[in-house]
Amino acid sequence: MSGENYKLHHWFGTPPGRYLLAWEQERYDELVADIFGYHALQLGMPGLQALRANRMPHRWLALGADEAQGVPPAEGAADQGVPPALLAEAVALPFAEASLDLVALPHTLELSVDPHAALREVYRVLVPEGRTVISGLNPWSLWGLRQGRARLYQRLGGGGQPYLPDVGEFISPGRLRDWLRLLGFELETISFGCYRPAATKERWLQRHAWMESLGARWWPILGAGYVIVAAKRVPGMRLLEPSWRKAPRTAGAQVQVARRH
Repeated sequence: MSGENYKLHHWFGTPPGRYLLAWEQERYDELVADIFGYHALQLGMPGLQALRANRMPHRWLALGADEAQGVPPAEGAADQGVPPALLAEAVALPFAEASLDLVALPHTLELSVDPHAALREVYRVLVPEGRTVISGLNPWSLWGLRQGRARLYQRLGGGGQPYLPDVGEFISPGRLRDWLRLLGFELETISFGCYRPAATKERWLQRHAWMESLGARWWPILGAGYVIVAAKRVPGMRLLEPSWRKAPRTAGAQVQVARRH
């Protein structure tokens, strides 16, 4: 499999990766439970069951060619996910236009060669009013700050190991929101989470569990992870009024009727 896929999936086996994955699983379970339809697709991340709480009769997991070659298991994870049903790349989905009701993208855009093209494909295959649920790593967070500092040290020739997987530039929620609006999506909800500091050990993450409620209240947009729900909006047709309805009407004149006495 490609190096970027390996780095990301291997990182999800670390203590901070499992912590983020558990939070995302809760959000997906909550958000997809009340999305109805017939066909749902999860693209990428077999270790996360994004559709398990959804009740659509047809649900599939699709993986890219590189990702399907062998995803390293998440260490200590109780649930390794479900086997893929098909191979599909995010930029070229093998589905007809307006054929899916729900598409889940757990960290899919971060690994895509062209995330904007992937979103266009999602818009194409979704039915009108269909939903997409997208999760990603927030560069504007304590974790992202440590990642940026480590990259700066590396550029200056110093040491420093990146805290997050080095898979390229993460997409900020604001940037993703602009892309969605440009393509015709309407943002419905956005959730932030994982406010604990950038620690690598399990015990340090547990010691700072109190920061979850504090962060959600005082700096909610600075969570390490985010999940966005967006709906595909299609402008409705406007019926034009026939021209004969707009023609001026002839005013009726009163006519005197002669009466016989």
